[in-house]
Amino acid sequence: MKILYIYAHQEPKSFNAALKETAFSVLGNEGHNVKISDLYAMKFKAVLDSEDFLNRKNPEIFKPFLEAMHASKTETFAPDIKTEMDKVKWAELLIFQFPVYFSSMPAIMKGWLDRVLAPGFAFNPITKSAYEKGLLKGKAAMLVLSTGASEEWYSKGGAHGALLELLKPITHCVFEYTGMKVLPSYVSFEVGAQSREKGAKELERYRQSLLKLEEWF
Repeated sequence: MKILYIYAHQEPKSFNAALKETAFSVLGNEGHNVKISDLYAMKFKAVLDSEDFLNRKNPEIFKPFLEAMHASKTETFAPDIKTEMDKVKWAELLIFQFPVYFSSMPAIMKGWLDRVLAPGFAFNPITKSAYEKGLLKGKAAMLVLSTGASEEWYSKGGAHGALLELLKPITHCVFEYTGMKVLPSYVSFEVGAQSREKGAKELERYRQSLLKLEEWF
């Protein structure tokens, strides 16, 4: 399987980095072809702005949506966006790994979604059946998450609420909207307080999850 691993964490000695290395080890051993977008290492630009479009439809007034549609038709996105789009086209599965910030994703990951999954490339906003006709249909997406708060806090009735419900704006309104199948998420709770033993068990649990990818896909 061709897998694009979109990764957002700043620290190479972190538990998130250990998760990423586990993924590359398992996926490589299973014979998958994996590419990575390490967003912090790439210094990926998170802000969608006029510089994203090389051939403006309207140089006088900046309307991001219309410029993205025009760039999709003319293939005139900025080079960093075009590079990521080419990776998305190539991939069959997109794995998004990040620490949960305020019950959502870091700004750099949101910026990747905003800039790369552009209208005309990832979805067709004109059709009323956008969910059925998403332009990334045939691909799948998976979330790999770590939290600072406990599983109790992120449960139904907990202080924050059920985490996977809070993440529906991503899994439903982004992944499913663009036509992708959503695979089961991996979540490691309260990672800042976990012992080495607990961390090792979590890495093994993630390894086992990755071994089920073809079954889920």
